[in-house]
Amino acid sequence: MQTSFVYILLCSDNTYYTGVTENVYKRFDEHQDGKYFGSYTSTRRPVQLVYYCAFTDISQAIVFEKKIKKWSQAKKTALIEGRFEDLPNLAKKSFKR
Repeated sequence: MQTSFVYILLCSDNTYYTGVTENVYKRFDEHQDGKYFGSYTSTRRPVQLVYYCAFTDISQAIVFEKKIKKWSQAKKTALIEGRFEDLPNLAKKSFKR
């Protein structure tokens, strides 16, 4: 059974990048080295690995990654900081009318 990881990087422009991988440290090094020219993180280096969690089912990891990508910056920050009780209140982005 292969372990998969969902991870969040803090980019140099203070944005977050979320991804999924089977080797979080190798993937972090690839982001840091700019291995994939033109990718989101290639022009936002250096990056910091600020969060990751492990899954035994890759499909569940992908579901969680997609969920996080839709979250606001504030909600991602709460997750990273371990403020789980704040997550429900940050569930929806506010839209101006």
